[in-house]
Amino acid sequence: MAGDRTTRRAVARHAAAFAASAWRTGRLATHGDLRTAPEHGGHWLTFSDGSRSQVYRETVRLHAATSDPALLVVAFELPLVGTRGFFHTLFRPVSMVNTPLFAGFPGFRSKLWLTDLRTGVYRGAYQWDGPRRADDYAVTLTALLRPLCHRGSVAYHVHPGVWRDDFLREPAMIGVPTRPDDRWWRLQEAMA
Repeated sequence: MAGDRTTRRAVARHAAAFAASAWRTGRLATHGDLRTAPEHGGHWLTFSDGSRSQVYRETVRLHAATSDPALLVVAFELPLVGTRGFFHTLFRPVSMVNTPLFAGFPGFRSKLWLTDLRTGVYRGAYQWDGPRRADDYAVTLTALLRPLCHRGSVAYHVHPGVWRDDFLREPAMIGVPTRPDDRWWRLQEAMA
């Protein structure tokens, strides 16, 4: 009984966070503060676990300063999409609908949308202002993703004090992975 109330409160809290984000995203879009950037599109990222992901979109918030940079990397697998290229092709434009679910969260600055057709893993590599804000968003996002994704495929990592583009150019700046569960988010080499 108490667990049900706790679960309902958590669902209500996450739903309220997404609703607030959607409202703020609408305001940002109306004021021209969001855009899709072409700079990284088509580039490849090779991760320390041996997987490779291609950037298929970048969303950027304009006119927002970053005083406390944080890198956020999220990964998940959608069973309905899997490794079938046709479904990935369909999912890419549909995924744009998800923009209000992140762009209005406090501290959001940019997101690289990544896909790995070989494994079916989707990733997001974000620039955030404030590691705590990044973590708050990631907790909310992963609560939404877990029921929709393969069991155990949803993961996130927040790395404070790191600019995402520095990480893409110089992955060794944060050291090498020392644990196997760190390999999924760490880059093996600079973005190609």
